Amino acid sequence: MKEIQLHRIDLNLLVVFEALMIGGSVVAAAERLGKTPSAVSHALARLRDQVGDPLMVKVGGRMQPSPFALDLIDNVRPILRGLKRALSLPEPFDPATSTREFRVACPVTGRVLSEVMNKVHRAAPGVKLEWLSAPRQVYAAVAEGLVDIAHLGGEIRLLDGLDVVEAPSFVWTSFVRAGHPALSHWGPEAWSRYPHVQVTIANDVRSPFDRRGTDPSPDRFIGALISEFSSLGPLLANSDLIGTFPRILMAWDMQTYGLRPLVPPIDLPPFRTRFFWSSRLANDPASMWIRDIVIDTYTELHDKAGRMVARALRPAGG
Repeated sequence: MKEIQLHRIDLNLLVVFEALMIGGSVVAAAERLGKTPSAVSHALARLRDQVGDPLMVKVGGRMQPSPFALDLIDNVRPILRGLKRALSLPEPFDPATSTREFRVACPVTGRVLSEVMNKVHRAAPGVKLEWLSAPRQVYAAVAEGLVDIAHLGGEIRLLDGLDVVEAPSFVWTSFVRAGHPALSHWGPEAWSRYPHVQVTIANDVRSPFDRRGTDPSPDRFIGALISEFSSLGPLLANSDLIGTFPRILMAWDMQTYGLRPLVPPIDLPPFRTRFFWSSRLANDPASMWIRDIVIDTYTELHDKAGRMVARALRPAGG
């Protein structure tokens, strides 16, 4: 038998061959495939030439397979089925019966985390959600599909193989405890006089405070450096520290701990934020489901936090 030149084999020839084996005639195969009998006969002739075997011979008005054809169809059918599965659109995702585990990398916790968790578990009680911080390795983890969706602040250029959508920008507000001495004389002098708290995140995002360069605005003194946001509320409520953070991070802590919002006396323009995920998972129904929940929840709460803080803001010295 001569060597098969796979690069010359047309996949359609194998599809025609399967139809012939099922129908037993050129006419039946043509009807099954929606082709003309002459097109089917031509395809069979080409495949015969490629494999060096008659494959099917007309006997008593019906096409009969050769021994080689019987072996070939046993090998071809699983291949064709596998290709159909591989090329078919993904099956719909059913949250109610799913036991999938999702991983979300987002430093914005608090109300966002609780709202996302509640929505997920109401719709998908069997699903597990792991909420991660955003370390440096998150970009590679997302690209590899190990993290379903991640939140990004700043202007970092993302790796190839990632899809991205813009999220509402951070709007900065300062927060202090009720009765803080700075409330009576809020301004540049108070900003520089009282200590500030800063949260460090293990990624390469530059803080807007670090990007001010030659800005002549007053400096701030960092009196506390912490590694996560969840302790900000009680820390600010029980100290004279000043915390300047995005409103979505602090609006509900503001209510819970009786914090007072203040307009920073320095120029802090809105800070770009994005959500991103692996391009390989762009059309995966389950991944699309969790992305929609996270992004929609974040956007809703961002807008609500903005309104809450705006209502609570008072003029300097109030």
